[in-house]
Amino acid sequence: MKTIRNLPVKVLCVFSAGLLGVIAAPVYGADNADVATGDAAADHATMDDGTTNGTTNGAAPDHHAMNGMAMTDEAMDAMAPSTPDAKSDEAAAHAHHHMMDSGTIKTTVDYTLPPVTLVREDGKQVSLTDELNDGRPVLLTFIYTTCTTVCPMVSQTFQEFQEKLGSERDKVHLVSISIDPEEDTPERLRAYAARFNAGPEWQFYTGTIEASIAAQQAFNVYRGDKMNHTAAVFFRAAPGRQWLRIDGLASPAELLDAYRQVLAAQ
Repeated sequence: MKTIRNLPVKVLCVFSAGLLGVIAAPVYGADNADVATGDAAADHATMDDGTTNGTTNGAAPDHHAMNGMAMTDEAMDAMAPSTPDAKSDEAAAHAHHHMMDSGTIKTTVDYTLPPVTLVREDGKQVSLTDELNDGRPVLLTFIYTTCTTVCPMVSQTFQEFQEKLGSERDKVHLVSISIDPEEDTPERLRAYAARFNAGPEWQFYTGTIEASIAAQQAFNVYRGDKMNHTAAVFFRAAPGRQWLRIDGLASPAELLDAYRQVLAAQ
């Protein structure tokens, strides 16, 4: 199986301490999110964070706060100016590095679904396993309704992906699970769904704190604090198949391409 990293870069000139330097920086924007193809994986058999291409067993790639690192820590260290303030400048560079990257990492993973009960936006208590194993392809993510950063972007991507599916949209089960079940009541989830024009095949789930944590842990996204969450989506073609995990902010076009690949591979 493949782990694919999108690495769009551009060259920037940087003036620091009177010296001219040239660095490589990520190119931002959804239009660049699906630049890389499967052929690029051959050039990156071993990733810069030490992860080797292949299938994992429920473990997320070892990356930093914003997923899909485009540069290694060594590369960032090399960018630090040789001045007494190098350490503080280096820290600032790392902060920028963690927050601004827009690449993605794709990994095929085996996950075991926990036997938990969630509450759907219609107020009905349901089994997570039954909901995900209804026979349809599944696209899943984790959100919370008061999030103002990652969640709205991921939900907007889901909305546009749903629109791109066209007549196929009723064949794909979109799932958004709250990581803030204390605040995210079914009523709030319904309002959130309306905000993103969610169709009936896109469903939202809340529940007890324990059930939410169990679901997050099953997909290896639990961070202990809702403010510390990152963008990750999960595709599966059918029950019993592996999941394609995409870490980072994927574009709607990238999600559609991943969906086609997942179906073709089954």
